[in-house]
Amino acid sequence: MFQEHELAVLVHDLPEDGLAAGDVGTVVGVYSDHLAYEAEFMTTNGTTVAVKTLEADSIRPRSASEITHVREVALPPDDDRRPPVTAQ
Repeated sequence: MFQEHELAVLVHDLPEDGLAAGDVGTVVGVYSDHLAYEAEFMTTNGTTVAVKTLEADSIRPRSASEITHVREVALPPDDDRRPPVTAQ
């Protein structure tokens, strides 16, 4: 069972949201009897990629022997949360 603000690992791909099994999200909501959770998945700079309502078996706790890995995700082109691009 998760509490709000705990990190959780996605168990399966959610390609429609650009999420992959192993992505780490933050539990931002807990539904009755811990049957479902609201989880926010973000880029490393804090841009929200998706906020999903997930059944309890769709996420799992982190393990002490796991390492975090990063990957690129596609953000919508009109996403105003992107950091500004500066000319070099």
